[in-house]
Amino acid sequence: MDLVSFFHSYLGMYLAQAFIHSLVAALVVDSSIAAWNIVNPRVRQRLRLIVIVAPLLLYPFYQAVSPDRGSTWFRLEALFDTGRWLHLAFWDGFTLGAVFLALLLFTAGVFVFQELIPIARHFLAAKDAGGEWSTPDRDSPVARAIEDLPGSKPALFLMDDDELMLFSVTGSDPAVVMTTGLAGSLSADEIRAAVAHEMGHIDRGRKPLLVAVFVLRVLSFYNPVALMEFRRIIEEEEKICDDIAVSLTGNAAALASVLRRFHGGDDPADPTEGRSAQGIKDRIEDYSHSLLMEHRLARLEQKGEPERTEGSGAFLSVLLTAVIMLINYFIV
Repeated sequence: MDLVSFFHSYLGMYLAQAFIHSLVAALVVDSSIAAWNIVNPRVRQRLRLIVIVAPLLLYPFYQAVSPDRGSTWFRLEALFDTGRWLHLAFWDGFTLGAVFLALLLFTAGVFVFQELIPIARHFLAAKDAGGEWSTPDRDSPVARAIEDLPGSKPALFLMDDDELMLFSVTGSDPAVVMTTGLAGSLSADEIRAAVAHEMGHIDRGRKPLLVAVFVLRVLSFYNPVALMEFRRIIEEEEKICDDIAVSLTGNAAALASVLRRFHGGDDPADPTEGRSAQGIKDRIEDYSHSLLMEHRLARLEQKGEPERTEGSGAFLSVLLTAVIMLINYFIV
């Protein structure tokens, strides 16, 4: 099957339109967040979820309600016809469709090597390190630091390691794991704030929404727009857990201090200066991580100021979904 036949098949049309539909959805959502100056991470996360969900469902929905949507007469009056662009040839029959297909394959590779494999390694590393965990003594500084945290506290384990590392384990037996190197470098307030942040992850991990988000991300493994939007959703998740930690401890400064220990306090630098190809990739990732940490720190430093109430964002979610569905109906 050649590329022309492929992009006229159901799968080809689905892939092409899913990409364009997600791009339109991202533009609508990002423009709305900027126009209404939405800062609540829960609302932002809910809106960004539309960008992942809509492209997966819109094409089959449109085809079900309007089977002649892909006809010639409809395409002539459409806002955007993917077929006209994908069949555009540059030289020697090399088409834009070939570039588009290469982009999808590249995105699928990024998904496997930067998301699936690291997740598998994380679970395997946690399993291998299981024998090295120990429960802190009840009179230890770590145990005393978290004893006044409200709510149901997960099990806390210490890992004998000098590295600064902290993570949570969800499931039927949730736990927070902290290295001895980190525990020894934090004050009682900082330990309390760090554990409270991980408690936020554990509580959020019980919600089916986040599991559904990851499943949808897996189904969109080929879509570069979904890749970027999923990472933004994860960034909003970190901010939500920051807010949970502050609500539990009432101490935003302590959590900011913990983040600065992981952040290192370095300023973002030019990600491409004097680097090899592999170095550029690492620097870009470090640069992106640094910007996220700076944003989280800025939010924590403003926690003493009154926060704007934006509601749940349910009405805005419905409104933007309707707008996205209307626009994308005329994109084939």
